[in-house]
Amino acid sequence: MSSLKKLIKKIFYKNSKYSQAGQDLFALEFFGDSGSYIDIGSGVPKKDSNTYLLETKHKWKGFGVEILKSYKDIWDMCPERKNKIYWEDAINFDYKKALIDNDLSNDIDFLSCDIDPQEKTFLALKKVLHDGIRPKLITFETDFYREKINYSSLADIFLRNYGYSIAVTNVYSSLNKNKVFETWFVKNSLNYKTIDYSYWVKKDFLK
Repeated sequence: MSSLKKLIKKIFYKNSKYSQAGQDLFALEFFGDSGSYIDIGSGVPKKDSNTYLLETKHKWKGFGVEILKSYKDIWDMCPERKNKIYWEDAINFDYKKALIDNDLSNDIDFLSCDIDPQEKTFLALKKVLHDGIRPKLITFETDFYREKINYSSLADIFLRNYGYSIAVTNVYSSLNKNKVFETWFVKNSLNYKTIDYSYWVKKDFLK
């Protein structure tokens, strides 16, 4: 990306140094400086992380779940990340026990759900809800730009039964409108009206 494009992005759009689409910024808008999270598909600790900013620059508590143990060495080189990460399969993970072990309640603030392939992301989402956990905010990866199955619609139908609705639709990566890859959900009790990502991502003075 050219320096001019980077400047335009910084001035006119909500821009996180870490997450792909500002998932961390959206969580901060809702819950502020202190919150709780579960990060499914944590990947590497900093680049493209939805929780690095929350943990290291604010006061968020939580844990991550990542199956690829090859990332361990990278995490070891990021000592500022002190919250627990579990090197396990998110689909069969015991979320209830992890919440107890990390002194967190079932009513967490933010669930980031992002593993491959998308079928597994959906199964992991189901496992969290079936374990009795009720995140207030869920960022759910759909990879709509390349998937034949509409996982956004499947997740929406599933989550409605638990009192959720779509908060932000057509979320695209790195301001590339051709790369719609997520849908963001919130509990109905938050009374958040559904908006398109192209509207949310603009700085407030452009709205």
